[in-house]
Amino acid sequence: MEKITHILQQHPELAVFLTLSLGFALGHIKIGSFKIGVVLGTLFAGVLIGQLNIQVPPIVKTIFFDFFLFATGYKVGPQFFQGLKKNAFPQLMLTLVICVSCLLIAFGMSKLLNYDTGTAAGLLAGAFSESTLIGTASEAIHQLPISELEKTRLVNNIPVAYSLTYLIGATSFVFFLTSIAPKLMRINLVEESEKLSQTLTGDAEEEPGIETVYQSWVIRAYQITNKKWIGLTISEFEKANKDFRVAIQRLRHKQELIDPTPNTVIYEGDILVIMARQGIILSSLSEIGPEVLDDELLKFPLAHMDVIVTNKNIAGKTIKSLRDHFSTGLMLDKITREYHEIPINLDTIIERGDVLKISGKMVLIEKAAKDIGYLDRKSSATDIVFLGLGIVLGGFFGLLSVTVFGIEITLTTSGGALVMGLIFGWLHSYTPIFGSIPEPALWIFDNVGLATFIGLVGMAAGPSFISGLQEMGFSIVLAGFVVAIVPHIIGLFFGKYILKMNPIILLGAQTGAGTSTIGLKAIQDASASKFPVLGYTIPYALGNILLTAWGPILVSMMY
Repeated sequence: MEKITHILQQHPELAVFLTLSLGFALGHIKIGSFKIGVVLGTLFAGVLIGQLNIQVPPIVKTIFFDFFLFATGYKVGPQFFQGLKKNAFPQLMLTLVICVSCLLIAFGMSKLLNYDTGTAAGLLAGAFSESTLIGTASEAIHQLPISELEKTRLVNNIPVAYSLTYLIGATSFVFFLTSIAPKLMRINLVEESEKLSQTLTGDAEEEPGIETVYQSWVIRAYQITNKKWIGLTISEFEKANKDFRVAIQRLRHKQELIDPTPNTVIYEGDILVIMARQGIILSSLSEIGPEVLDDELLKFPLAHMDVIVTNKNIAGKTIKSLRDHFSTGLMLDKITREYHEIPINLDTIIERGDVLKISGKMVLIEKAAKDIGYLDRKSSATDIVFLGLGIVLGGFFGLLSVTVFGIEITLTTSGGALVMGLIFGWLHSYTPIFGSIPEPALWIFDNVGLATFIGLVGMAAGPSFISGLQEMGFSIVLAGFVVAIVPHIIGLFFGKYILKMNPIILLGAQTGAGTSTIGLKAIQDASASKFPVLGYTIPYALGNILLTAWGPILVSMMY
């Protein structure tokens, strides 16, 4: 054991990778319905390996933290700036109320219980499951005019308080949203979701082909025998029945295989390759004529491509008003916003930066993409020039400071990386031709960047972790519960009675304001609906910014 310890001390890079491996393994452990998660798992792993007194240069921690924050901003940038418009005002106000409340309550509890600055920052970070606050608060503490020994003590107290409050914060928040909040509002989550679905879908039942993404498209071949369809063009055929949506992909006229245009005429005996929802195939297409098995006709390439919305004439409109873009040979499979799939109905509003997955022939998708925005031809290459420049500019911005009531406040270089990530993510949504960061690369920056940072925080705090735990005692758990729940109780009543928000959208917005993906998933499961995500994206973007900024602000308030 001594030899292994010596090797890890001499080669701290090995200790870092050991921390990551152990942390991700611990993250998969479940306690009841609660999953420990990568962040808490890596923190525990770091604390454990930190007992070996392994020294890692602090700059390593900062580099990985900057990667994480820039990636976070990049993902939510389009939705954040979209959220500044008037129609997002309720969600923005709700987020502001919740985030300001959590800051003031954490400050009040820390003063009441006589906590130091590091413990206060860890309390807020853990109770609101916002690990980025650990980094910005740590950087702010290093700027305080106190001794290096005192700085180290305060910084090491942050992960101790974080680890003790994270579990209680995450579990109590999920329990509150799924069990207590519906009772306070006197609603049934499933029934409210069904009501919201009826409200949002409107006349979507007229075109089930656009109504839902929960059913898969199927392709079959039918021979035209019903005189009702003979003599129509492909475009007329597709629009002839408003009760269902179909797309003609190919046809056989006598012995000739034809890739039809909207003006291609249908003759008796033609065999059409029809793409439609499975329910439509089973219930509605038999009237066209008999189904035919034609292997040669059915063997053709079909593209499934992502199109990023950048056209300002498209953004802000509903799917219903955009049906002409999908009128011939194309089907809309799903819409992804901020890496979350959102429900589709005729009244769903398309926003800039949304990713539309469209199925059909490549030539038709390319044509539609010119009207909609940018055809995302998947590439594994990351625009490192864009990434590096963004973090550098963000660092310069983060070094700027303002003085409020005698308190000097700065975002720090890491907070600046988050802000510039927002701006660069928004710029990429406008001009996707540059600044591409593929989703797998974002996953690395996001997950590995944060996990490495948290692991190194745990390693640095390891030697003093036990003593810090003994010093804080049980009061930190109680404080964590208060900070986690009270802001959301305030937000719940503010959203319901002042902002008059729909209960399902309100609960989704609360998970966003608390930057809790776990909470979003829990609400979706409890309501048997995906609709809570409609309230999640804008609060999530703003919540990330505010909670990250609270690090240096709380340090300034406590000092």
